[in-house]
Amino acid sequence: MSLHLYDTWTRSLREFTPLKAGEVGLYTCGPTVYNYAHIGNLRTYLFEDGLTRTLRLNGYHVNHVMNITDVGHLVSDADEGEDKMEAGSRRTGQTAWTIAALYTEAFRADLKALNIVEPTTWCKATDHIAEQISFIEEIEKKGYTYKTSDGVYFDTSKQSSYGYLGRLDIEGLQGGARVDLGEKRNATDYALWKFSAPEEKRQMEWDSPWGRGFPGWHIECSAMAHKYLGEYFDIHCGGEDHITVHHTNEISQTEAAYGTRLSNYWMHGYFLLTNDAKMSKSAGEFLRVQLLIDKGYDPISYRYLCLTAHYRSQLNFSWDALDAAQTALGRLRQNVFSLGDVAAKPNAEYVAKFMEKLNDDLNFPQALALAYEVLKSNLSAAEKKATLIKFDDGFGLGLAQWVPKEIEVPANVRAVADARWAARNAKDWAEADRLRSELTALGWTMKDGKDGYTVAQL
Repeated sequence: MSLHLYDTWTRSLREFTPLKAGEVGLYTCGPTVYNYAHIGNLRTYLFEDGLTRTLRLNGYHVNHVMNITDVGHLVSDADEGEDKMEAGSRRTGQTAWTIAALYTEAFRADLKALNIVEPTTWCKATDHIAEQISFIEEIEKKGYTYKTSDGVYFDTSKQSSYGYLGRLDIEGLQGGARVDLGEKRNATDYALWKFSAPEEKRQMEWDSPWGRGFPGWHIECSAMAHKYLGEYFDIHCGGEDHITVHHTNEISQTEAAYGTRLSNYWMHGYFLLTNDAKMSKSAGEFLRVQLLIDKGYDPISYRYLCLTAHYRSQLNFSWDALDAAQTALGRLRQNVFSLGDVAAKPNAEYVAKFMEKLNDDLNFPQALALAYEVLKSNLSAAEKKATLIKFDDGFGLGLAQWVPKEIEVPANVRAVADARWAARNAKDWAEADRLRSELTALGWTMKDGKDGYTVAQL
């Protein structure tokens, strides 16, 4: 089966055809580094990692670009309020530059903990101010901008296609706007460049043809995607909250400047919910990867949990669900480990079935179910292991590298294991099976070898 992906632009599954044979240009919206990423944010990056792995399994070379928003993201989508970096600086008592570096490194550590492959190119907004100014100048040349006392804005009324990605009711938005537009001409207009307030000194500000200030949030992605991937590339990803504002505005900027919708495919991961509400940093407390680790969870168990739900469905997080995922991951790891060394090729039939699942819009839940089917199959142990290690190129669970921890075995567990080993050697299979079940009930598993046995916790 050829790769099919759900495209938000067309609201349909589309067969994936790269613009350049064998290569894929991929842009994913990165973090705003004013605080730590929470596990809801990271669900989106896990979806994008699954996409990247699937593209590579299909033989594509992926040029993956991800931005770091370290300036310009205002606390309101309506271009009101404070820059999140300035707010984060005030909250922490450190400079905006310091917290940007701190939270960027924390984000990269989270990616590593979740076994997410880093992008080909990282690009920071503050390193690309010149490119953003140039992009705004291009939009200005085409007649889509106007200037107010607080910035340079995009005039959405001049673009009949504006809002198509989000299927926005522009007339309804304009007529029902209950906020004071100030000097904005339309409710959907957005800032390209914001002026620094004369009464305060910003930490991050630059000179521009329009006045000293800083870029709007949306312009950075258009400018950096253009620099690293061109005027039109293959796939652009983000969270479902990006559809109606951020990605809509990225598209409008690029249409105005270069006449394209920026990306051929637009893909969006859906929210992680806690108590049926979206997880949000602005709401106060939120769950970090480090908190999972502090509570004794392997962060890969969260990756496993995310594999159990399709990226286009919202996922409810609970500690019970994470417990179940950690238990299932532990058993899968132990089962794969117990199959011994790889001495065979992956089973071609199962690999083909696996690729059918992934190529059906990244259906990782069904692909995960197939892994258990392999474990129950009549394949040899070596072929099972080779097949599951191949599957893990998509799952990213690190199955090939996992080994049981060497831990002290309690005396009662060792006694049961010794008794089972003796029963096995005496060919008392019923007693051996009974004792293995007793071990399982104690939370342990046993692997037989030529010269003895090993035990490990489930």
